[in-house]
Amino acid sequence: MASETDVLELGPGEGRAYSLDRMRAVFKADHDESSSRYAISEWWLEPHCSGPGAHLHEANEEIFYVLEGTASLLVGDEWRSLPKGSFLRIPAGVMHDFENRSDAPVGLLNMFMPGGFEQAMPDIVKWFENNPQGFAG
Repeated sequence: MASETDVLELGPGEGRAYSLDRMRAVFKADHDESSSRYAISEWWLEPHCSGPGAHLHEANEEIFYVLEGTASLLVGDEWRSLPKGSFLRIPAGVMHDFENRSDAPVGLLNMFMPGGFEQAMPDIVKWFENNPQGFAG
C-alpha cells in the first residue's frame, strides 16, 4: 500500500535532464518511480529544431501535450500543427516524430506507457552528439 513517502514532487526544471543538441529532455518519473508502468518527461525544442526522427514503438503508447509554442507532430505520413494546450495520443505501432518549425521555443509533456524509456537516454544522447541536428522545415 502506498504512503505519503511514495509521493513524488518536483519543481519546475527538476528531474533527470538530458541535452540532445538543440533539444532538452527532463524526465520527471520513469522506471524507478513507476516500476516501469509509465515514463513522464518534458521535451524542450529550440526554434527551427528537428526532433528525434520518424520512429515507432511496437509495444508502447505515447501521449503528447503541448506546454508551450506550436509543435509539429508527424502521425503516420501526416504532419500536424498543434498549438499550446493540444493533446495527442499515438497508439503503439504508429510512425511518429515531433519538431519545432516555429520561431519560438516549443515544450511538450510526454507520457510513455509502459515505461522504462529513460534507460535508453544515454545511448540517445550519444547518438545526438555524433549526429548534430539540422533545421526543421
